Amino acid sequence: MHAGYIRVSPVRGTGSALVVTPLGDTPLEAYRNLAEPSYPATAYGSQTFEGFYEWQVLTRAWAENEWKGVQPWNTPSSKTLKPGETLQFGVRFSVAKGGVRDIDPTVQKTGTPVAFGVPGYIIPRGSTAQLFPQANSSAISFSSEPVESLAFSQLSENSYGITPSPTFWGRSRLTILYEDGKTQTVHYYVTKAGTETIGDMGKFLTTKQWFNDTSDPFGRAPSIMTYDYEAGSIVTQDPRVWIAGLSDEGGVGAYLAAMAKQAIQPDPAEVAKLETFVDKVLWGTIQTKDFAVRKSIFYYQPSAVKYTYSSSIDWSSWTSWNEDNAYAIDRAYDYVHVAAAYWSLYRVARAYPEIVKSHDWKWYLNQAYSTIIRGMQSDVGYNQLGLMGETVFGEILTDLTREGLTSQADTLTTAMRSRAAQWDSEEVPYGSEQAWDSTGQEGVYYWSKYFGFNSTMTKTVNSVLGYTPTVAHWGWNGNARRYWDNIYGGKLKRIERQIHHYGSGLNALVLLSAFRSNPADTYLLQVGYGGTSGPLSNINEAGFASASFHSFPDTLKWDGYSGDYGPGFLGLVLGSGTYVAQHPTFGLLAYGGVLSSGEGRVDVQITGPVGRKIFIGPLGVTVTIDAGSIRGFSYESDTGAIAIALTQLPSGPKAKAAVLWVETNVGSAAYRVSSPKASSERLGWQIPLAADGDVFVELTRT
Repeated sequence: MHAGYIRVSPVRGTGSALVVTPLGDTPLEAYRNLAEPSYPATAYGSQTFEGFYEWQVLTRAWAENEWKGVQPWNTPSSKTLKPGETLQFGVRFSVAKGGVRDIDPTVQKTGTPVAFGVPGYIIPRGSTAQLFPQANSSAISFSSEPVESLAFSQLSENSYGITPSPTFWGRSRLTILYEDGKTQTVHYYVTKAGTETIGDMGKFLTTKQWFNDTSDPFGRAPSIMTYDYEAGSIVTQDPRVWIAGLSDEGGVGAYLAAMAKQAIQPDPAEVAKLETFVDKVLWGTIQTKDFAVRKSIFYYQPSAVKYTYSSSIDWSSWTSWNEDNAYAIDRAYDYVHVAAAYWSLYRVARAYPEIVKSHDWKWYLNQAYSTIIRGMQSDVGYNQLGLMGETVFGEILTDLTREGLTSQADTLTTAMRSRAAQWDSEEVPYGSEQAWDSTGQEGVYYWSKYFGFNSTMTKTVNSVLGYTPTVAHWGWNGNARRYWDNIYGGKLKRIERQIHHYGSGLNALVLLSAFRSNPADTYLLQVGYGGTSGPLSNINEAGFASASFHSFPDTLKWDGYSGDYGPGFLGLVLGSGTYVAQHPTFGLLAYGGVLSSGEGRVDVQITGPVGRKIFIGPLGVTVTIDAGSIRGFSYESDTGAIAIALTQLPSGPKAKAAVLWVETNVGSAAYRVSSPKASSERLGWQIPLAADGDVFVELTRT
């Protein structure tokens, strides 16, 4: 509305940015895509040219006609002019000379209200978010739509607590009215509690999306397959054969999400099904016995298989691969998903060995390692590019090192170093299957940081900031630019800016890692935590996880397909945690937790979806565990002493012990476990857990 503005960011993320703000009474009521003819010379509305949009001030006519039946972002309005009456609208163009980080200050200098939300605008039930409105006029009222979906409380001057109703779920619009007559809308998305949401997803994936037709001639049973929520059925056929073929992003999304979920929230019944899937489908069908990964195990070739293909589907496109094309093993992106699946079960087998029956942890870790190495061979394409989700390669390398598997760790390190060295020699090292993409940055950043290619590392952080905004809207905050993937993985196929496609969760890994290295740069956390929260919003009340949300104003809904959701959820698993930051304006803040402080002591209760990682910015300390959950923690500002409450997961198997690792930033003091008595294990400390209740771990500086 009156606080609406347009950001124009340099694609490199460096240099000046541009902002467009309202002049006078020119609210940004909607932002409509312009449907224009496409010609070869312009390629309008294509992967190479997304298209143009319109700032809309009065949208009631659109809402009653072209957008009928759609819940718009803001309340549609109209005005009737009397004879001789005039209306005047205008916008102001301003340069943010400090670049993307200077956008909010530049907007505020124009008299346009801005807002800063912690931890963002996706709020799980049972938690309270903070909102810091920044305006030249005082706020005189707050209201939410639906009514009473949000409760408001003033925490301090210009600081408010936003608490969702315990029975509400979905989109909620907070409207702030200022004394000067301006209206600001802040858009929230309320989910179930984080662990409950993830638990619902796991159940849905392993029941509704569980395909067990053993007569299937393609060998897809048993497995977790793509689901069409609108039709209420598994997608067994699609002209984009990979969607029904358990590979490529559009087909792997379901089983990858189910696997990654076990790494943070294991369920014995789900693990049992996934092990069956590994033994009967993944190992030997999706993946050959030499660790190569096929692009799809479903294909269109009536002469080669006894199968009734749907006559209502057009099978003439290039996407309807025959058996040879489907069984090709030349796409490196596909190897990441399989490696991540094995790694997830390795983590379960290590922390909860009693619920893993088919293989031991060594087998799963070796499968993950061998899949990566096979994907780096010369007959596999794209392996010299950054691959979406390949932060998990780093996790696998870390676990090989912790397990003392030196030979494998050395081989993997060598393979990754050669790629990082190549990227360091390139001006724009973010190649892809597409003309422009936001998938390569994650891998480029991880290995550039690992091997000390600092220039490329910094360049990559800037690149991500160039296409990932922070705004007071759940859909755009931390939403990495993606606009063509529904063509390849969605049900509604069109070029369209997507909301919380997998780019959000994966690009957030870059920013969160960069913040952990430089906790003074809280802008990285604000954008990164918005991105890592994104995949939580994709999961509906029933547990179905959609590929992305459609942003065009004539739609504004989640896609019907689960599609390529999985890589984004993997990003949530790898990046989420609870982060404490000292903000230069708003003071000490917690993302993913409730913070209180007094007399030099800071206490944080965990509210985020993943209770396995904490980062204490003022101390430069990261703590991770492999089992159970961190219920809360505290630290002393002067001595740096840290106390952590470890507990079992609220539901699920009980672990006998958790391994705890402590990492400190360069220049920060090292730590040791001073209580309880702990043994060394995998370069960390093994902490016995209680069957019920908490175990308190004390960390002191060495």
